[in-house]
Amino acid sequence: MDLFDEDVSQPSPIALVEAKRERRQPRYQSKPESHEGNAKWLHAHYDPYSALYTFSSCIALADLHGDGDNKLIIANLGTGKYDMKLKVYKGTVLMTENTIIDLPTAVCTFFMDTHDPRTPAVAVASGPYIYVYKNLRPYFKFTLPPLDVNPVEQDLWNQAKEDKIDVQVLKEMLESLRADGSEGTLTVRSLRFLMLDPEDMPTFANLHKHSPLKRQTVITCMTTLKKSHSEEDAISCLVIGTESRDIYILDPEAFTVLTKMVLPSVPVFLDVTGLYDVEFRVVVSCRNGNIYSLKKGSKAPKYSIELSSQPVGLQRMGKNVVVGCMDQTLQCYTTKGKRLWVLTLPANVMTMELMDYKTRGFKAIMVALDNCEVHVYNEKYLVNTIKTEDIVTGMKFGRFGREDGALVMTTKGGGLIVKILKRNSVFEEKDSRPGPPAAQNQKLNIPKKTKLFVDQTMRERENAVTMHRMFQRDLYRLRLDAARSYVKALETSMTPMSADPLEPLKLSATVNGIGPSFQLTVNLQNTSSATPSINLLITFQYDEKLYQLQRSSIKVPLLVPGLNYAFQTLVECISDKAIADTIKVFVLRKGKSMPIITGNINMPVSEAQVVV
Repeated sequence: MDLFDEDVSQPSPIALVEAKRERRQPRYQSKPESHEGNAKWLHAHYDPYSALYTFSSCIALADLHGDGDNKLIIANLGTGKYDMKLKVYKGTVLMTENTIIDLPTAVCTFFMDTHDPRTPAVAVASGPYIYVYKNLRPYFKFTLPPLDVNPVEQDLWNQAKEDKIDVQVLKEMLESLRADGSEGTLTVRSLRFLMLDPEDMPTFANLHKHSPLKRQTVITCMTTLKKSHSEEDAISCLVIGTESRDIYILDPEAFTVLTKMVLPSVPVFLDVTGLYDVEFRVVVSCRNGNIYSLKKGSKAPKYSIELSSQPVGLQRMGKNVVVGCMDQTLQCYTTKGKRLWVLTLPANVMTMELMDYKTRGFKAIMVALDNCEVHVYNEKYLVNTIKTEDIVTGMKFGRFGREDGALVMTTKGGGLIVKILKRNSVFEEKDSRPGPPAAQNQKLNIPKKTKLFVDQTMRERENAVTMHRMFQRDLYRLRLDAARSYVKALETSMTPMSADPLEPLKLSATVNGIGPSFQLTVNLQNTSSATPSINLLITFQYDEKLYQLQRSSIKVPLLVPGLNYAFQTLVECISDKAIADTIKVFVLRKGKSMPIITGNINMPVSEAQVVV
């Protein structure tokens, strides 16, 4: 084992500052805010001057001493160049802090043995190393396996070492290697050499050319995977993603590489489910905007999901994967790549966290936005909105102190926010956004496919061309018959609207009554813009054995354009056979036998005449 030196400071014992439930501890009261979403949470703590600059991957909650009191573990990024520290909070008071040599990328807590008391170790990913702490003290440092050096680059530095080439030739050759697309395979020494000013290059080359050339990758993301049991305190393996597009699964005791998987791009977010000894699945979001799924025994991804934009966060809900993207969308996919739904968010996504409230059996996705809000989604439904004092950049939900429903958030300005979910809070599973009701999204109960349906489907596949041709032929025949009937109706004036531009008339009729007497009303309208209609006559054609009309011919006065004229007559049903017939209405011009327009009136069946 290789121990590493750290600055460990242990302050004097201090009073425990933690948030109790509302009925037990009145110290933390809900902060009076107008936003109704905050009513479900107790505002336990807010310190805008904590100087905590970190992300969700660098925050963890764990019982480090086995006393049931969970501590807050934060890997602080500091300024990005110095003041990087691993801080542990007991309640809201800083308990210990350890200096980190390089910029941290992830923090995980895991059980690496079965010794009592059951206390987890803390793993901090920083550069190419994983620093492991036991009992808040340095325990072990794991180094990623070195990568193969580009042989051309190795030969160039060997020639520079033997003074066969000067600094200018070394620079030109390394730049040509980088231009050929080999920038990702160059060592850190060559990349730093190319970044220097020309006057500083000879000094740098003389200082480092005698040292052996090494190519080391760095860790980009890290999580844990249960080894053989699924209990909370079961032994876990570390799963890490590297800049060299590799996924490593490490043994928790010997810290050797158990499994190596290769990805098409650099991983940025990891989510692992299952057991290493049984079956597991790794869902990886990469820098190329794709999500890959890997199973046990696979060296390369089997399924790929292409996102609409770069991912900002990734969480797994059951068998689905929820991703927040840079285009202000929240997307849900199955592990096989099928997209289930997409939500458009009101602001950009900053970070995401899984809300697993085990005491209530409630799971949701928490999404922090850059408008100082945290949205809680149960599947695709917004169930809660939390207003914050600053933009949230990192958050963790879990057990903090002795509270199960604690939400720890770090802000863009370096502040620390602690909220506790109220004991009586209920999240309603309904869509608060405008749109169609939730019942519209329910799946229909579609019956199973019968043998007749399958046979019909096979017949349609085999005779698709013939059936399409028959359909087109019948369609053309239908259109031809319709056109012929329309032309015939126009020629014989059998339509209720006149096709003659010189006689623009419109005819409609209604029948009132239940019989044997009916009132027939004929409505006539001149549809021209300025020309009146004169010398018109309305006549009727009917079966004289069934009906008798009071007025079989009606003289039409001058029709003013745009006005509707009603003409009435009584129709008497003189038959007692309970049958009905059609009465035709003709609008004629005096002196012409061809009607201008024609209407067919379907008479109702007359009621029997009652004699009193």
